[in-house]
Amino acid sequence: MPLKSVIYKSCFIVILFLSNSFIAQNKKIRVLFVGNSFTYYNNLPQVVSAMAKSQDIIIETKHSTVGGSSLENHWKGERGTQTRVMIELEKWDYVVFNNHSLSAINKPTDFIEYGKKFAELVRTKGAEPIFMMTWAYKSNPLMLPEIEKMYKTLCDQTKSDFVPGGPLFASSLNYRPDLELFHDNIHPSSNGTYLLGLAFYKYFTGKSVNTIPTNIATLDTNGQILYLVFMNDLDAIFMRQLVNEFPFKTSSLKPESIITPK
Repeated sequence: MPLKSVIYKSCFIVILFLSNSFIAQNKKIRVLFVGNSFTYYNNLPQVVSAMAKSQDIIIETKHSTVGGSSLENHWKGERGTQTRVMIELEKWDYVVFNNHSLSAINKPTDFIEYGKKFAELVRTKGAEPIFMMTWAYKSNPLMLPEIEKMYKTLCDQTKSDFVPGGPLFASSLNYRPDLELFHDNIHPSSNGTYLLGLAFYKYFTGKSVNTIPTNIATLDTNGQILYLVFMNDLDAIFMRQLVNEFPFKTSSLKPESIITPK
């Protein structure tokens, strides 16, 4: 074989190897969810991961959550939280934060201070902070404007993105007041968690949510199907359309689809 052909062939193999290595490194993203019961109700992190897996996309999720906790609690390691340790010791692409549901209203200074502290810490570890904009209580929709204002202020100051949980809840209730998004006055129902999961899937992938299943499942420790969320078909269709049409910024780091060997 001529020397020139050998060189061309070798270069092609090297390029192919590097390309495959790059794809392998970008096949998945790792996300840590930090917060409280707004996050762990109905296992939101697992729901996001399961939605992605249904589309042959890997989003690995973990959570550091304690009921009723604020980001100040997480920063100070109070109430048994280990959030800073998890951020320091593990490799993440994104860390999602939800603060206490009243912190933006009752403690705006602390809300900004600890949001900034965590955003800075996360970036020193090579990850990006994301804030989950929370929602108004069922009993008081008038909470939302202040919540929205404070989250936008924090995200502007930290140059971070947010996932608009609260505005999506409000939009859903506007179109479909019959659709129950709350388990109680505060926490999300299965419908609410499905809506949030769709929003996070859209944020992390930038893709349409039209093909996300109506019922969301994962596997248990025995490898058997474990259902996380059951939805009414028509309600799921409505929510998928709502999230698709709702304008918000999505991530610039997109996980690749899994390529199954043939």
